[in-house]
Amino acid sequence: MNFDKELDARGLNCPLPILRTKKSLSELASGQVLKINSTDPGSVKDMQAFAKQTGNELLSTAENGGEFVFMMRKH
Repeated sequence: MNFDKELDARGLNCPLPILRTKKSLSELASGQVLKINSTDPGSVKDMQAFAKQTGNELLSTAENGGEFVFMMRKH
């Protein structure tokens, strides 16, 4: 999947992945896609809740060996 910006939030614990995601999304134009890499297992539920609260679209969630990859489209 294509993305416009990538955020490396590996090694960060809640709430830092969400805070960094919010900051990164603010730098994108509507419709652009942010790829987020995280190692925090709590970020799975956090990203889902963040997307619902903010209206951004969580396009995909994947896990690979303890690393989580999220694709989120800015509303």
